[in-house]
Amino acid sequence: MRGGPRARHHHRGRWHVLARVERFTEPALLLLLRERPTHGYDLLERLPELTGESRVEMGNLYRLLRALEEEGLVVSEWSDGKRTYAITERGVQLLDQWVEALRTSQERTQRFIERYEQGR
Repeated sequence: MRGGPRARHHHRGRWHVLARVERFTEPALLLLLRERPTHGYDLLERLPELTGESRVEMGNLYRLLRALEEEGLVVSEWSDGKRTYAITERGVQLLDQWVEALRTSQERTQRFIERYEQGR
């Protein structure tokens, strides 16, 4: 029985686990924009190197960029027929908080793995 989205499922006698951070696209976008202002297609091409996803849906990317802009985390302007996005100071502050949360998660994950290894 399947009940909603899950981080794991069992298929053909084997567990498949997705150990991923929810909403990881947001900090990935902020990091890419901190590196340099750019347009959506560039972000679309560069996101998989950070998220591990093979493909990011264009519609989802633009919805997220619009939401980030509405929150004052990103600004955009038209340049050479393309909308160029840049991170704001508020966006940098949020990125800093994401990094702190990810560090904490990484430490917790490392402790978990070390404990697992001890029991082998």
